[in-house]
Amino acid sequence: MFTRTLLTFMLVIGTQLTLFQNEVFARDSRGDVKRSMSKPEFRGGIVFKHYCVLCHGERGDGQARASRLHGIANLVIGRNSDEYNEKIIRQGGAALNKSDFMPPWGDELTNEQLTDVLAYIKGISNPVRRGEAVFKTNCILCHGVNADGKGRASVLYDPPPANLTKSDKNDEYKTLIITLGGAAMGRSEFMPIWGEQLTEQEISDVVAYLRTVLK
Repeated sequence: MFTRTLLTFMLVIGTQLTLFQNEVFARDSRGDVKRSMSKPEFRGGIVFKHYCVLCHGERGDGQARASRLHGIANLVIGRNSDEYNEKIIRQGGAALNKSDFMPPWGDELTNEQLTDVLAYIKGISNPVRRGEAVFKTNCILCHGVNADGKGRASVLYDPPPANLTKSDKNDEYKTLIITLGGAAMGRSEFMPIWGEQLTEQEISDVVAYLRTVLK
């Protein structure tokens, strides 16, 4: 009798452990995150935000907080060759007979950072590509690499992060919950108030990207 009870107990525990393991393994792995974050265009978005956005603007259109300081200088990032962009970033505007206000970044950025920002500005006019960069550098820990709610930290939360590929919310709602956080919308308090960290443009770009992940 004791043996039968013990075997039944072990079977139940084993089944629960298997279910738990399957649940855990269904989440993003460290490799999933590393592969996603190894893409130069996502890392380049971080470099661009720290070094370039003040003058060139979040869309690369020259509409920026410091643009009025540069007079008639053209701050729009055009469709130039990689060679041209690399030279002007490394050596500054004066090296190409352009604006002296464009500083030489070659002594401040690493070769990897320069390569990353070159990759990012190729798609800077595209809100979806900008939004993906913002999402992949801010949101995947909870919502997952594929926006399916299977981020590495998702098992820590109850309720779990939303599966954004199945979302039935409109763009206005998504903008509000990203800006104000989950608690303000009657949802999970674990959803941060991103309006304190992301700009309106970045949030708009993320919403544009989220449209593309719906299934």
